[in-house]
Amino acid sequence: MNHSVIHTPETSLGLSSPESDVNNSPGKSPGTTTKPRGKIRRIISLVLGGIGPTLVLIGFAAVFYFGHRNDWKIPKFAALTGSAEAVRTDWCEEHSVPESICVQCDPTLMPKGPDYRWCPEHGVHNCPLHHPDVAQLKETPTVLASDLERAARALAIAPRKENNSACAVYETRIQFASVESVKQAGVDVELVERHPIVESISGSGEIVYDPTRLASLASRLPGSVWMVQKNVGDKVAKGELLAVIDAPEVGNLKSNLLRSLAEEKLQQQNVSRLTQAREVIAGSLILDAEAALAKAQADVLNAEQSLRNLGLPVQVDSLRSMSDRQVLDSLRLLGIPDEIRSQLDSLTATTNLLPIVSPIDGAISKRTVAPGEVVDPTRILFQVADTRQMWLTLSVPLESMDQLAVGQSVRFQADGSRHEVQGQLDWISTAADKQTRMVQIRAVLPNSDGHLRSETFGRGQVILRNEPDAIVIPKGSSHWEGCCQVVFVRDKSYFDSPESFKVFHVRSVRLGATNGNYTEVISGVLPGEVIATVGSDVLRAQLLKNNLGAGCDCVAE
Repeated sequence: MNHSVIHTPETSLGLSSPESDVNNSPGKSPGTTTKPRGKIRRIISLVLGGIGPTLVLIGFAAVFYFGHRNDWKIPKFAALTGSAEAVRTDWCEEHSVPESICVQCDPTLMPKGPDYRWCPEHGVHNCPLHHPDVAQLKETPTVLASDLERAARALAIAPRKENNSACAVYETRIQFASVESVKQAGVDVELVERHPIVESISGSGEIVYDPTRLASLASRLPGSVWMVQKNVGDKVAKGELLAVIDAPEVGNLKSNLLRSLAEEKLQQQNVSRLTQAREVIAGSLILDAEAALAKAQADVLNAEQSLRNLGLPVQVDSLRSMSDRQVLDSLRLLGIPDEIRSQLDSLTATTNLLPIVSPIDGAISKRTVAPGEVVDPTRILFQVADTRQMWLTLSVPLESMDQLAVGQSVRFQADGSRHEVQGQLDWISTAADKQTRMVQIRAVLPNSDGHLRSETFGRGQVILRNEPDAIVIPKGSSHWEGCCQVVFVRDKSYFDSPESFKVFHVRSVRLGATNGNYTEVISGVLPGEVIATVGSDVLRAQLLKNNLGAGCDCVAE
């Protein structure tokens, strides 16, 4: 029988397998199994098998490292196909315009004007009030003397936010590639104009009656209300009757005067008789008579004064020439106006009547009495107010005291009213409120038409300055860039030709008061110049970007 032999790699190399070695070992019979050998050989085989993949990985790592160090880039598909565009090199990344026209990188393209640097008087760089040639206008403007005076008033009346004199940001220019790029950035412009500006100190306030023109009336003696003549809102004149009180004490005082007059007349007659008989009587009798006369005269004076204290217009000299009956008739209705007397029976009318009359011209603002009521001196019956002049009290911050002065104009508008009234400051409190740290001030307001009401609340303004033709810019068009307040002024040659540089100049400004949509510029720009308004924050962002790397040349104050 023929046996075929299968050659394995081991047999072909002249090597035998471990099993064959074991089974064919000398001294071993076929079929006998022994423990396997060759563990070291298996480890060597595994190591030799992993060398290849490891070398491949090391090679890839070396290639990646070399490419990273040499800035290798994966080409775009368009480059592989041959359709890639040429790389654009004419572009200034820092200023976002073509480098060939960048006036910041190459100032010779657009030479800067004269640099007058810091103006210590107005606190700006390149002050146009002193150097109008820096204005971006076709012709050099003329600075009015009134503008210099206005700037001086504005700086003197209140502290203003200051710019840093060491700041060099005013030398910067913000450039756009074209007019279209300005529009795409959303930047809009407006003219610097003239507009009225009022600077003031505001405070909440209240209108009240002028206390020097206010009268509160009560009965000077207890009694009952006999008659009421006036009602709330009635106009009254000084001395006009308001009401009549039936007060028994008035009758007693009139009786005292009547008795005192009679006693005075009797003692006067006695002194006259004794004086005529001086030669036949003792001198002591005459002295006693004169003393009695003096006492009677004092009683008359006392009774007269008591009636006058009640406001009753008694005339003792005229009463001395009357008979007792005439004196009684005169005193019975003392102080009652003739139009009221005609309605009474002078023979039956009581002598206890005490008239209540107005001490001032005005109007009845309060009435708390009705006929028949019992009253006393502690109860206010009427209040009469002269409303032709009112008082305004305002609460203003303590910090503004240095700006206030007696005589300044004051404006007030009541809550819910469209009418504004003007007055004059006439008093400033010497103390501040412990809680609010506010100071009370007072102004006198004319009220000839009577439209003001007492205890009306609203807002008042003490006028510090009233400038009819101030230089103004739209509110919000200026920016604080870190150490200076700036605006962006469009170059005067902006529209000279399509190739003109689209440049905005950075200009430091000093701001004053703000009224509505306008902010006063004390110095920094002149009327007619064009500044960026809407979207000006885009220019501010570019300004900050330009200065980010170099930093600001000034030290923050």
